[in-house]
Amino acid sequence: MITRVWHGRTSLENADRYLNFLLHKGTADYKKISGNISVKVWRRIDPDCAHFYTVTEWDSIASIKEFAGDQYESAVYYPEDDGVLLEFEEKVFHYESFNV
Repeated sequence: MITRVWHGRTSLENADRYLNFLLHKGTADYKKISGNISVKVWRRIDPDCAHFYTVTEWDSIASIKEFAGDQYESAVYYPEDDGVLLEFEEKVFHYESFNV
């Protein structure tokens, strides 16, 4: 199993709006791929910003490529991210995952 982790940050003012986007529309494309095993959204509020992580589990790199394309190590962004995210990180992280 492969775990894919994306990170983004918003202002505190946009934190709830962006969480709503991620929970409803921003993670919908993950769920459309048959090789997607799970989708989690993490949020941490700091004094000056909100951090968001999407943590997804996949059965293979091939399934991740169905979602992200051949450049699967690059982050995928949506029009709704413009003006909300404080920066656009280029890369995501992939990890081998093991259930015990």
